[in-house]
Amino acid sequence: MAEEKLGHVIHYWSKIGVAGIHLTDGELNVGDTIRVKGHTSDFTVTVDSMQIDGDAVEIAKVGDDIGLKVPEYTREHDEVWKVVAD
Repeated sequence: MAEEKLGHVIHYWSKIGVAGIHLTDGELNVGDTIRVKGHTSDFTVTVDSMQIDGDAVEIAKVGDDIGLKVPEYTREHDEVWKVVAD
């Protein structure tokens, strides 16, 4: 599977398991699979839902800051990649 750079983690709310992600490249849709990779993190997750300023959205574009539920701890500056079929 190929990967395309999407952005990076800007914050993590541990009590609710949500990562704040800033998109610097590409577009993210509900249903896409992403990979979060950092110094101590490396996992994939399918995007079930995401929010911008508390509102649910289906698509996020370059420049957006989104909130996304993730299954593992993330850190600021962890890289976010979109997993795409070859």
